[in-house]
Amino acid sequence: MSYQREFSHRLRAGLVGIGSHAYRNILPVMNFLPVQLVAVCNRSNIELAQLTAAQYGCKSYQKPEEMYEKENLDCVFICVSPEAHPSLVIQALQTGLHVWVEKPAAMNSEQILQMIEARQDQVALVGYKKAFMPAVTKAREVIQSEKYGNLESMLAVYPMKMPQNWTEVIQKGIRTDWLNNGCHSLSVMLSTGGSVQSVVSVQNETGHGANIIKFKNGAIGTFYLASGPQPIEEYHFYSQKWHLHIDDSSKVTLQRGIPFVYERTTSFTAPGDDCGAVVWKVQNCKASLDNQAAFVQGMYQEMMEFCNCILENRKPDIGSLEFALELTKTAEALAVSNGNEIRL
Repeated sequence: MSYQREFSHRLRAGLVGIGSHAYRNILPVMNFLPVQLVAVCNRSNIELAQLTAAQYGCKSYQKPEEMYEKENLDCVFICVSPEAHPSLVIQALQTGLHVWVEKPAAMNSEQILQMIEARQDQVALVGYKKAFMPAVTKAREVIQSEKYGNLESMLAVYPMKMPQNWTEVIQKGIRTDWLNNGCHSLSVMLSTGGSVQSVVSVQNETGHGANIIKFKNGAIGTFYLASGPQPIEEYHFYSQKWHLHIDDSSKVTLQRGIPFVYERTTSFTAPGDDCGAVVWKVQNCKASLDNQAAFVQGMYQEMMEFCNCILENRKPDIGSLEFALELTKTAEALAVSNGNEIRL
């Protein structure tokens, strides 16, 4: 099936793993990418692969190696459980394919190192969608600008808890919410704050609490593991002259402050347009794509970045295997901190 008539050149793509996430998110996004879906592969259920192939007008396989051998692919999208990521990513890289893989990259940092060793000149990108959200892209634009810049601190709030048995988690390869979803906020923080210097983590008996991240540029980040029902996801970025707030992924408020004298200020609407708040938010227009989850949440942007890196012959920064390695090392250090500072 050929997607997106607006592109003159399309990458020959395969998809490994066609469960509910791939069916509801990955496949629909491909309609907006410069790819031609040549084949799908599902190792556990060939009937599901055949059904999906019939729907999308492509071929079906049960073994990835057979698909790679017969279909002359440029790239592969891998969307399976993280336990299977290392072997499948390494296999595809050794075949010479460019690889996109869903987050988390692997079960531990050692496995990501093995992926890096298997990669040659190919593009390999991990699907940390939150780091690619338009709201976070706007935050990076503000942070990196000459007009604003000078990020000093940040706060991320996400509903989750830290596993209390991390040694057992590592030894037995147990998949946890910290592995699956902790990477969301960590990817936002690392993509805006840069390289990590050290971490400290403090939780209560239920695993909720605060993770403190010190960045090499001097900024401080707090990742608060909130209790309570969803939705609870917020990001705040602070500097001396501004702060920026991301609310529910769909609204960005840049607060630049107003001239203020305690005894005399009578209006919150100071003259001019160089102070006060600037707000960006989803338009909620039915004719637009910016109000759909795949575009608000960064799924489209991360997959398009993967394609663009291949077509433009460049390597990704955010979402690269090196980015995934630092993120995973940060998560591992936080999991064993127990109130002690750990340097990365």
